Amino acid sequence: MNETRPAVTRIADAVASDLEVRILEGSLKPGDRLPSERALALELSVSRPTLREAIQKLVSKGLLSTKHGGGTVVTDRLRASFADPWQDMLKGHPLLQSDMLEFRHMLEGEAALLAAERATDADIARIDAAFAALEAAYQSDDMKACIDTDVAFHQAIAEASHNTMIGHLSASLMRVVHDHVADNLIHLHASPKQWAQIRAQHRAIWEVVRSHESQASKRAAREHISFVRQTMAEAAKVEGRRHTAMRRLGESA
Repeated sequence: MNETRPAVTRIADAVASDLEVRILEGSLKPGDRLPSERALALELSVSRPTLREAIQKLVSKGLLSTKHGGGTVVTDRLRASFADPWQDMLKGHPLLQSDMLEFRHMLEGEAALLAAERATDADIARIDAAFAALEAAYQSDDMKACIDTDVAFHQAIAEASHNTMIGHLSASLMRVVHDHVADNLIHLHASPKQWAQIRAQHRAIWEVVRSHESQASKRAAREHISFVRQTMAEAAKVEGRRHTAMRRLGESA
């Protein structure tokens, strides 16, 4: 009995490592439910007790969560641990927005460059699907869909970079800036000219990434973020003027 235990433990470690890699690379995303124990054990060619041990290892790391009758789900620990404090900081310190956009400028430029260099046919298919969904959202004028598909498009490119850190940092960053993306798109939507510009920028990024033009992809992504920085600064000024006008109105009432 004691002689077989080390072998079982090594198999469980290997299975845990396999599942961990899937989480790290984004094949398994936060909220995804693992296949049934029976199906996953068959897929991995291991016994169900070995699979349970592997899953428990990842539960102890906080990467998986199990609920009685609810299956096993991927947690958002890798993203939440970065995002949660920064969301609060951005709300309390608006000046951090400039630093955040500067970071996006670097990260998304590099992500686009690497995606253009490394994207497989499957990656390009995912980027194509994300762009098609974004275009459909633009045409429907559904703002929630525009926000969600905008974020998904940039994340598809980040994951196509095949750099695990870029993929997870991008996902965390998008979680942090979600409200700011929403505010900026609402502001842009009020201007047909700017709305057309942002649509054109996304199309430009899509075209050069799928054509594997690395330097052009980097430029297109950075030009897009520069445009976002400019429009968010303009939106902040407009909001500031609105508050000033409201205060003056209150003083004269």
